[in-house]
Amino acid sequence: MKKYEFINHTADIGIRVKGENLAELFSNAGYAMFDIIADISRVHPQKATDIKIPGGEIEDILIDWLRELLCRFNTDGWLFKEFNIHKLDKTGLEATCRGEKIDPSKHTLKTEIKAVTYHGVEVIKNNNLWEVQIIFDI
Repeated sequence: MKKYEFINHTADIGIRVKGENLAELFSNAGYAMFDIIADISRVHPQKATDIKIPGGEIEDILIDWLRELLCRFNTDGWLFKEFNIHKLDKTGLEATCRGEKIDPSKHTLKTEIKAVTYHGVEVIKNNNLWEVQIIFDI
């Protein structure tokens, strides 16, 4: 199963993410965002950092998760590649993300993502897979 696929969207970037469970869905969403931002094949998961997101509706937690990851990229230069979701329910999310800081001599940035939007976001279970559509403002 592919972690994500691009969907048609006029001005921004849209993706459809799938996972066998909610933790995999969130992990794949994080992976997809960083794969859009940079050549993720050159990122080595050398360092780990923990991330906690407060509770709410699952869509709110997902958007807050991606916004926090994007904030870590923009403020601290993190490129994440691996996402281990330890806890995910309506009370919140706890995860360990692995990656490294941007090194211009080895990392190629591809697309600037300005924001993660709520446009059309709905986490659904379709047969045996969880799915969500995410639109990034570029």
